Parts: sequence; structure tokens; C-alpha cells
Amino acid sequence: MTLRKRSVQISGHSTSVTLEEPFWDALKEIAAAKGLSLNALVEEIDRTREGNLSSAIRVYALGWFKERPGSAAGVRPSTGSG
Repeated sequence: MTLRKRSVQISGHSTSVTLEEPFWDALKEIAAAKGLSLNALVEEIDRTREGNLSSAIRVYALGWFKERPGSAAGVRPSTGSG
């Protein structure tokens, strides 16, 4: 899976975040559903995180989609069976 590095603004400061493309897609979907910009959503996650930001974003997205089983993001865990 390809990693993508993007710049985001947190409290007026630029920082780069590296995530797999499906997580960027998930963040866009979550932000749209919440009526937030991508930066505002990342800032919200940053305020409550423990550990590094990329991991916090992944955990947030996973939790959000677990609560919304009908979402279109397609972020699904692999079972390893073909």
C-alpha cells in the first residue's frame, strides 16, 4: 500500500503527516460528514491524541467507521483469506 505525505495545519503551524491513501480517503469522508475541513478534523484528532499523530489518525478513522458500518470508504481489515 502506498504511503502519501501531506501537509496539514495544526494551530496555524504546518506539519506533515504520512498515511496510506485509504486513510486519507477516509479522513476526507469523515470531515465531509462532520462538516469540517480536513485541517479542522486533524486538529480535533490532535487535541485528544496520545502518541504520534499518524497513529492517532488511523485509530480515529477505524473507530469512526466501526460506528458507521454502511460507510462508503471501504476501509476494511484484511482477513488474509483470498
